[in-house]
Amino acid sequence: MMAEHERDESWPTVLDEVTGALETLTSALDSVDDFRVLLHQVCEQVTQAVPGVDEATVTLLTDGRNPTTVATTSEVVTELDHDQYASGDGPCLQAARTGELVRVSVDEAADLWPAFARNSKAAGFGSFLSAPLVIDARHSGAVNCYSVRGHGFAELDEKLLGLYTSAVNAALRAYSRYQRAHDTTSQLRTALTTRAVIDQAKGILMAIRRIPADEAFTLLVEQSQRENIKLRDLAARFVARATGTQP
Repeated sequence: MMAEHERDESWPTVLDEVTGALETLTSALDSVDDFRVLLHQVCEQVTQAVPGVDEATVTLLTDGRNPTTVATTSEVVTELDHDQYASGDGPCLQAARTGELVRVSVDEAADLWPAFARNSKAAGFGSFLSAPLVIDARHSGAVNCYSVRGHGFAELDEKLLGLYTSAVNAALRAYSRYQRAHDTTSQLRTALTTRAVIDQAKGILMAIRRIPADEAFTLLVEQSQRENIKLRDLAARFVARATGTQP
């Protein structure tokens, strides 16, 4: 294990690594559209930002349930995450559920989570450090760090991971808000397009049959129900037949 005075002397270097990781994450927000790809970058970066991290995963929970490893640096640690999910407890689940960092050695974990500790030791890992993620009202999780050293994590590492994940939390929340806004915009655009096609079909029916708008709309609804197709699809087909062009 690195001596505490050596860790103190390395403080400027590791701060630079954390800063670099955060800058990379910020850049990724401008170019990455896939949430899982973004989380994978977080997973990769934490191995550079925090000393002693040999492997890392990201756990995601929905409404506090159904934990899933959505990003990982190796299948070995993915399986160790799954050991925790199977037993319903472990450092990553504890961090995700309590909102607090969890730092524990494999020997300490043996008393708390025997199966997880046994399998981790067999895989060559000796220490664990997990920090909570809070993305939005429904989604939470944890960044999980695995070290091959028996006492691979010190208080400095805990603080560095806390610093990094605090920024990650803010970035992921911003990303989540952006995605919700994007989805809402797409839904509105689809709704406006649907309304336009239906209005076109109504207008054609009104002109052909010389009927009011309400009656034309009722005819379209009744026809869509008889044929068991969406009103928008029926309206689009009607407009195409009447005009010879796709709406």
